[in-house]
Amino acid sequence: MQPLLRLFEDTIGGVVAEVKLRPLPRMLFVVHGAVTVDGRTFTDGEAWHGTGEAALVPGKDGVTLWRYELAPPGGGGSAATGPGVASREKLTAVLDTLPKGDLLMRGDSVGFPPGGCAYLHTHQGPGIRCLIDGGIRIDTHGRSISYGPGSPWFEAGPEPVFAQAASDRPSRFIRVMILPRALLGKSSIALVNEEDKAKPRAQQYKVFVDAPIELPKG
Repeated sequence: MQPLLRLFEDTIGGVVAEVKLRPLPRMLFVVHGAVTVDGRTFTDGEAWHGTGEAALVPGKDGVTLWRYELAPPGGGGSAATGPGVASREKLTAVLDTLPKGDLLMRGDSVGFPPGGCAYLHTHQGPGIRCLIDGGIRIDTHGRSISYGPGSPWFEAGPEPVFAQAASDRPSRFIRVMILPRALLGKSSIALVNEEDKAKPRAQQYKVFVDAPIELPKG
């Protein structure tokens, strides 16, 4: 059995004292609101990452988070519970294409100008993306699927992907990938077509986490 990469959306009301999460490699992205983790406060567009137990304290007006977690085979990671807490699983993916050897978790934001695209490419590890702004069409496996804000999708890594952003507004997604540790601080993307390698790239990146991790035990 293979590990799982899971994405939850957690909404925590401002009246909640704290929400505890079990130890797992994870990234929390603040969609809106504020949350304090390990004594540091994070607000809209910021992200926290860690591997140990985490206690989340929402701001006075609450918080909505996207919680990306690497879970052991067969389970681990779950919806947050308690009065004033609403949690739903947006996407879970079995990591059949997990790289061999030492691993790292990379979490980032990928933005496109209106009409921007990502030329046909692959990555060196699997990951979950979730669109936060604009619109995007993903072409892979011989099919095209369009996504709007709040919509997640999974990319296995080795399968070539072409991405076309909306033509009338900027677009951006939040991504977490599990990559070979040798890529620490290095790009994971590989363009498929030689003629695309000299073309300018539209993507703009903001890295939230690029950290070595260990596979969680069941």
